[in-house]
Amino acid sequence: MTAASVQQSTLDLVTRGRARRARRRVLVTSILVIAVAATYLVSLMVGQSFYSPAEVWGVITGQLVPGASFTVGELRLPRSTVGLLAGACFGIGGAVFQTMLRNPLASPDIIGINAGASAAAVVGIVFLSLDQTPVAILATVGALVTALSIYLLAYKDGGAGARFILIGIGVAAIFNSVVAYVLSRAAEWDLQAAMRWITGNLNGASWNEAVPLAVAVVIGVPVILWLSRDLELMRLGDDTAAALGVPVERRRVMLIIAAVTLLAFATAAAGPISFVAFLAGPIAARMLGPVGSPVLVAGLFGALLVLVADFVGQYLLGLRLPVGVVTGVLGAPYLIFLLIRSSRSGGTL
Repeated sequence: MTAASVQQSTLDLVTRGRARRARRRVLVTSILVIAVAATYLVSLMVGQSFYSPAEVWGVITGQLVPGASFTVGELRLPRSTVGLLAGACFGIGGAVFQTMLRNPLASPDIIGINAGASAAAVVGIVFLSLDQTPVAILATVGALVTALSIYLLAYKDGGAGARFILIGIGVAAIFNSVVAYVLSRAAEWDLQAAMRWITGNLNGASWNEAVPLAVAVVIGVPVILWLSRDLELMRLGDDTAAALGVPVERRRVMLIIAAVTLLAFATAAAGPISFVAFLAGPIAARMLGPVGSPVLVAGLFGALLVLVADFVGQYLLGLRLPVGVVTGVLGAPYLIFLLIRSSRSGGTL
């Protein structure tokens, strides 16, 4: 076999591998898009009253449908929209941090970022008596300050790695203590609003929460998708990414700001829904295989997870549970599995 034929054979293998991975990505993305759309539609149709797809479509297009205009248009539609957008934000934000730090434990709800947003929001509700929009702004600032503080504290020849995670866990403990203290000082009328930041809850979701969240998605998601190629190269390590032309520190700061903005607005709208960011990234990576950015697929899976968990918590368990309780039940066993696997593998996740 000549050198030319060997090169051609290698090129053919690489080409077929790329085509196979591209087909897999298209298939996985298409299945998740269909699943999210179907679940979203079911969440609008099914409840204490059932409405047909035609009636739901009539409400969406602005027609007056007796009964459905209020139930679907004022209750179910904003709730499902907030759930879909918040789940996508949590999934994308989690995938960014897990990929950037090369560790599935580097989830925003474990390393303190969600805790920072929640603490800021609870302080705004209880002590400052702020409404939804100022609370969202305060939560965003709190999450950004928390993330950048962890980054600066962890920075030593690059901020990635175990230091970031360990410092983040400590910061999360501090902010969880702040939240507990604030709740202990809350008046009765503030306690219910503040508690949504603890469990994650879509009850009472309205367009006041959905619109700012949608704006954050429209601005933040394209930025992260634009940076996703560099994010994928950062998975190989900072030195390798820099050798391939990635300005690592600049991209890391940009990714942190974009991801934290999505996480903060999602937390402001629905509270820190447990383990969605933690679960979506690793599951998306397993769906796609070892190559390719999991960001978009993680966002779709996060949206699907929140919609399904909210439906289960509302209608299938015999009592109405906040969505964060259901996702917490799903996420806690996976966290235990990761810790056991880490222990058996000598600390490698």
